[in-house]
Order: sequence, then structure tokens, then C-alpha cells
Amino acid sequence: MQKTLSTPDLDQTRRCIMPSGPPCVSDWPSPANTHPGLPSHRATWLHSGPTMGGCLSKPKPEVKVELSLLDKEKEVDLMSPNGKASPFSECRPNGSLGHCSDEDSMTLRPQRKHRDYIEASVCHVKDLENGQMREVDLGAGRALLIKEHGEFFAMGHKCPHYGAPLVKGVLSKGRVRCPWHGACFNITTGDIEDFPGLDSLPTFQVRVEKEKVIIRANKQALQTQRRSKAMSKCSAVINSSTGFSHVLIIGSGPAGLVCAETLRQEGFTDRIVMCTMDKHLPYDRPKLSKCLESTAEQLQLRSSDFFQTHDIEILLEKEVVSVDVKTRTVTFRDGFKMEYRKLFIATGSRPKPLSYKGKDVGNVFHLRTPEDANSIATLASSKNAVIVGTSFIGMEVAAALTDKAHSVSVIGIEAVPFRKALGEKVGKALMKLFESNRVKFYMLNEVWEMRGHNGQLKEVVLKSGKVLRADVCVIGIGSSPATAFLKQSGVHMDSKGFIPVNKTMQTNIDGVFAGGDVVMFPLALRSNKKVNIPHWQMAHVQGRVAALSMMGKASDIKTVPYFWTAMFGKSIRYAGYGDGFDDVVIQGDLDELKFVAFYTKSEEVVAVASMNYDPIVSRVAEVFGSGKTIRKRDVETGDMSWLIDKGSQ
Repeated sequence: MQKTLSTPDLDQTRRCIMPSGPPCVSDWPSPANTHPGLPSHRATWLHSGPTMGGCLSKPKPEVKVELSLLDKEKEVDLMSPNGKASPFSECRPNGSLGHCSDEDSMTLRPQRKHRDYIEASVCHVKDLENGQMREVDLGAGRALLIKEHGEFFAMGHKCPHYGAPLVKGVLSKGRVRCPWHGACFNITTGDIEDFPGLDSLPTFQVRVEKEKVIIRANKQALQTQRRSKAMSKCSAVINSSTGFSHVLIIGSGPAGLVCAETLRQEGFTDRIVMCTMDKHLPYDRPKLSKCLESTAEQLQLRSSDFFQTHDIEILLEKEVVSVDVKTRTVTFRDGFKMEYRKLFIATGSRPKPLSYKGKDVGNVFHLRTPEDANSIATLASSKNAVIVGTSFIGMEVAAALTDKAHSVSVIGIEAVPFRKALGEKVGKALMKLFESNRVKFYMLNEVWEMRGHNGQLKEVVLKSGKVLRADVCVIGIGSSPATAFLKQSGVHMDSKGFIPVNKTMQTNIDGVFAGGDVVMFPLALRSNKKVNIPHWQMAHVQGRVAALSMMGKASDIKTVPYFWTAMFGKSIRYAGYGDGFDDVVIQGDLDELKFVAFYTKSEEVVAVASMNYDPIVSRVAEVFGSGKTIRKRDVETGDMSWLIDKGSQ
């Protein structure tokens, strides 16, 4: 049955609110069935059935920079879309000494109310040296004060991704990198420049009077500590019977979501449709294995109102079964077809199946959805849980269940968990951490049979003959790309089902792009070797690059791979690409779980991981990102000064 939310009025024509600039993809020709002469119908913005909204391009060159808080609209403080200079750039939110006064600012923006702002002297001008940051209190909230090249800047102090204190991050070349997960923010505009996360930071005015540094900030921005970039809208009449979208996105993970948002941020005014097999709006999937009791609503990345406001249509529970690149048509399992001008494939991965006897036994899960996670948590409560596989997901689930389950057992085919990704030494240290939290390991072993009673799991039998009591089992032995629907499409895939793309995320077919877990892409960090990196952060980057490429604004993937895992209240952070490392140099204390591990190949450091050693991984990521090489000899001494002044081009 079709579900329709927040439907506009029948004859409503939506106007484009977009930044001025060069023409965007709205200049693409539309097929006959999107001719403006067709009757307009009620728009359907969120779908789970075959009926969809249509969107025809009628750009309106209206520029909307700011709105008053009294109108209850989202504020974009002194910033035009995409961080470009605003019409009020004479009164910059950040900058050098002696720029315009607060009174000048109020003259430029008469709709602003003084009571919406707070102003405070936060320090003496000499309290900060160049390259330093300080978290300061303005009374109504806190801000991050930065000094670089003799200028002061102020912006939100918390990373909008998970709330990390940015004062503990890394300041380098006009941006701050988050100490937890590596997101980067421009200190002048507050714009997010590297991921993960969707939102940017608010920025605040700074001036110096009588040797005092004074910040003037919007009170609401101090509280929210985040802002969304300004976005254009679909400039069109809506036709619900139109089976055509200028951009069709298959998949609702981070790659697909960032692709859609980037298109709107960059002024794209034609129709965007995102389809997904999921029954939920896009959600924070990495949290599934760490917070098993979270609901889909709690994990939601964007609300239904957000998608309606920005004219991004989502088709829920819609499975694509084939793609015809010659006719530019996608066919869904229910028989519905949709034509496209540009296609973005971001379908993610599927769990690898496990071969064993007793496939009909219940309470055996692959963790895929919030419902799976909730069921696992409920079934494991005061019961016996078995985890098959020592992948990051499997181990995170094991850690999450230790304070719920009566027993937690982990079965692995190798001797040490995490060995392939983090090395044997780090793997053994983490294994001890799990064992100290009542996790029992059965390594160098495999599952032979799942035995049940009345259809429900009761025992897991190993090939060694060992029988484990089990009320719930979670299988996490890896994944493969979800690309089977492309087999007859003409889109090239390798023997494992991955889609090779170029540096703009385009496939071998013109107008067809791909990103996320499904792609092999050229990694600049490794001399453009094509690799697959199924990281949450990397999917964000690839979605943005694909969107820019669609609009003729080609941008390379210059990001440094960055991922994290969390267990028992401790986090491991990792940056770089360590595949094929031949040695690990450890600094710190593995027994105390306070260490940094440098992964080397020949004489070069190719990746780094740490626990309780922030912000070392973010610092190394900055060095990697600068194009410098870190030598093995630089990290063997224990001297970390190479982070600042060593490394060679």
C-alpha cells in the first residue's frame, strides 16, 4: 500500500531558491513524458509504492541568503551557499583585527534582532599564539577560538558528527580535523570539507578592541553547534505519474545521501529520486553493532521534513532488479520502470552466507537492520549468545552483549581476532580486553551445525566437536558487493562483483556513477591504485565527488581513509590504507591499551591505529593528506616531532 507523507497542494509550483552562479544540470534535456504541458498532480515526496512525483526544471534566479529567527527559518549566519563569500563579506564572521563593528553588521542586516545575539570578551589578544585553539565560554554557550597567521576565527566547538571536542583536534592549513573520526571543517566558513558527517559548523564574528578578543555569536547557533549548507530546491511542477528522474540514486546509505545533498547544495534544480530496499529513511548504520537497542528513529540521519523541504524524493522498500544503460531505464521488482539522465549506484554490501547444517533453525541473524539489532539484544538478555566471525561488526556485537547476555562466545577461523586489519600484537591485546569482559573465544574453529528445539536455536556445534549453548547467534564473516542486479546491464564489474570507477566515480558507461562499498576506485594515497575501502567515511566522500562530477565540477578523491571501532567504552581510530603491511611499529603500552601502531610496507608508513592516544591518528592523517611520506625510521625512535617538521615530498 502506498504511503504518502507531507503532500503539497494540488497545483503548487515550487520555486528554486539557489545560489547565483553558472548553469547546473537543469539544462539537461527532458524526455517527452516530462513536458511542461502535462497536467500537474499532487506531489509524493516519500514513497513505498510504485507511484512517484515528477519534477520539471523552471529555474528562478532568486538568491536567499539569510532569514530572521522570528520567521523560524534555519539560519545561515553570514554565509552564502557552499561557503562562498556572502553579500555581507565586509563584515566577515572571522578574520583579522579591526574589521567592521557590530553596529555596521546590524545596519547591513536590519532583520536581525539584538536579543538574538550575545557578545563577550573571551581573552587577551596575546593569550593565543599562532596555530593555537581555545574553547571559550560566551555565557549562552561555548565556541572554538582559533588563531592562525595572525588572524582570529571563531566557530562551533563540537564536531556535528558525534560531538567530539574540536579543541582536541588538529589545526592545519585553515581547517580543523576532528580528533575522533577525522571530519574536517574550514575555519573561515565552518563548512565541512572532509567526512564523516553531514552538517557544517556555525561561524561567529570576531574583533579586537583594546587588546581584547571579542566574539559576537547567534545564541541559537551556540546551542545547536551545527548548520546545514544552503540548498536549492526543485524548480518545477510536480507530476506524480512521471517515470523519469534527472538523477536516480540506487541506495540510501551515506554515499547516496551525500550525493543528493551535494547536488542541492551546488544549485541543482531538477528532480532527484533516491530508492532503497530499506523500509527506513537513511540512518547511522555503524551504530547498529554498537547500540543494539537503538530504534530506526533514533539512528535517523535526516527527517522526512528535511527531504520534503529540499525536494529529495525517497522510494522505500523498492528493489531494483535490472538496469538498461542503452535506454537509461531502471526496472523494479514490482514491475515499475523509471528513466534517468544520471544514475548513481550505491547499493552497499550483502553479508556473506555461512554454510552449516540446520538452516531452518530460528534466532540466527546477519545484522542488517535496526529490527535485527533490537531482536538480538532482546533474545540475548540473560541468555547465551554466540558470534560467528571476528569481523569488526561481529566483535562490536560481542562487546555490546557482555552486559546483557549470560554468556558470549566468539568463533573465529584465525588464531587472533583483527589480525589481518590490525596485526597480531594489537589483536592479542584486544583479545585480552574481551576475555577480561567474560567473552569466551573458540579460535581456529568453524560452525558445523545449528541445533534447535521447537524451531529455535539451542546449540551451536563446532567442527572440532565442541557444543556451545546458544539462544541467539550472530553471523559476521564478511560481506560482498550488492551488485547482482547489474549482471546484464553493461556496467563493468570485476570477478568479485565490484564496480571499477575512475577518479570522478564514473563507471565505464557515460552518465552512470557508483560509490560506497561497491566500488574499486583510484586511491591517491597509494599512487591511484584501484582499491575497495568499505568505510563509512569514504562513502561520504565518494557521494560528493559523484555529485560534483554530474554537474561538470569534477573533483578528485583526495581524502585519507579513516575509520573507527568502539568496544567497552574504548575506541580504536585508524587512518591510511594498510593492506599488505609487512611490519607494525608499536609505541606506547599495549597492556595498558594506550598505544599507537604504525603499519609499514617496506620502509614506508602506510597506516596508523591508536587507542587512548588522541589526536595522533588525525595528526598522521594530516601528514598523509599533505602528500608527505613518513618513513619507518621516523616512528621507530619514539620521537613524534616528524609530525610537524619531517616527511619528504
